[in-house]
Amino acid sequence: MKALCRLLLACILCPPCFSQPATPSKPNILLIVADDLGWGDVGWHGGKFKTPNLDKLVREGVELDRHYVQPVCSPTRTALLSGRWTSRFGPHVLSPTTLRAFPPGTITLASALQQCGYATHLAGKWHLGSRLEWGPQHYGFDHSYGSMSGAVDPWAHTYRKGPYMATWHRDGKLIEEEGNATELIARQACDWIRAKREPWFIYAPFQAVHIPIDAPEEFKRLYADVTFEGDEAKTDAFRRYGGFVSQMDAKVGEFMAALEQTGQRRNTLVVFTSDNGGTPALGNPYAGNTPPLKVAVSSNLPLRGNKNQLYEGGVRVAAFAHWPGVLQPGKLAAPLHAADWMPTLTKLAGWQRPAHVKFDGLDIWRLLSGRVSKPEPRTIYIPHPSGAAVYRGDWKLIARKGKTDAKPELYHLADDPFETSDLAAKEPERVKKLQEILSDLRRDDVTKLPDDLARFKE
Repeated sequence: MKALCRLLLACILCPPCFSQPATPSKPNILLIVADDLGWGDVGWHGGKFKTPNLDKLVREGVELDRHYVQPVCSPTRTALLSGRWTSRFGPHVLSPTTLRAFPPGTITLASALQQCGYATHLAGKWHLGSRLEWGPQHYGFDHSYGSMSGAVDPWAHTYRKGPYMATWHRDGKLIEEEGNATELIARQACDWIRAKREPWFIYAPFQAVHIPIDAPEEFKRLYADVTFEGDEAKTDAFRRYGGFVSQMDAKVGEFMAALEQTGQRRNTLVVFTSDNGGTPALGNPYAGNTPPLKVAVSSNLPLRGNKNQLYEGGVRVAAFAHWPGVLQPGKLAAPLHAADWMPTLTKLAGWQRPAHVKFDGLDIWRLLSGRVSKPEPRTIYIPHPSGAAVYRGDWKLIARKGKTDAKPELYHLADDPFETSDLAAKEPERVKKLQEILSDLRRDDVTKLPDDLARFKE
């Protein structure tokens, strides 16, 4: 009788075995990346633009409130697909690049999942090497479609004038195709979803909402009632940019509809992030006929800074994870980084990491699933041509380089998330400690361009 009582008491006091649902093995993975989407451009951050599909997924999923990325595009994609700080691959990958990001033979998120039996697909923007021999098929993708280089004109599908202007491709071959780029990319991703070659990994890095800015008329009409009297340029910019944001949102809605229609939604983990913060840039150096905006309307407020800066507005982005029945709705305030997805998703898929493969990112599954509520303080390293940002717990150091008079900046983000008070002068010992951490982090950086890339010009 005593033994029975002890057993009953243990069951009452130790319910975790029953409170957490088992994680299904080898889920489908849909990884969506917006391009230059501002923190304040989405509905769930109180933005001006209509994002009902994304807002719904955030309500039903895990909002990633401190999801960090690199300040610009190629570096974020490098970290996302490798699990490493982007500076581990060379100085060229600290900026947008047309050069090959990964050395030949690098194991990526796609190739690791491929080893686990996944069908792997990319629909959208590669931007990790603009030559066909540097393309996605060489780094684990069974199929790829979209632009080899960076952003493209939404109608002409062309990059900047030069050797990589023709960039639209399918499975390693350049093609010409009519239609709107965002529509074409979404259609391809939906076709792969409906094919049901499970388990699958679909990486959908949109060119939206990067310049050149335009969208089909049906999306611009969503903002037909928005008028800035006496400022036609701002009215035009608001409608074009807003239409672009809402078009991308609508395409995410189509992904979800395809998952529902094929009965795959409950076995699919959806991750959404932007590659960096929004930009005030207005020029349009891309080949095509899309006119530039005359007024910047993207916003990162209330965060400080923009794309290509180390302040929060450049590196803290709108993000979430969604998996019905597995991830419980809520907001995760722990600091995360794009480099965390490679170790997290490969572990989830059952990949056995070889000893020679290194990660800088962390497996964050226990955080996402709610199994850990108070994580240990961690270090995040964001290298950039202008210097670097280092996070340790609630503290952030920005270390500048290139100027003899450059002074470090120190912020306590728990008390000052908008970086209004630089505490470097008041906290010299903390600055020194973070500088030492930065020095250690930089030891593994590759500071010289790989020899075989020296003959190629950006």
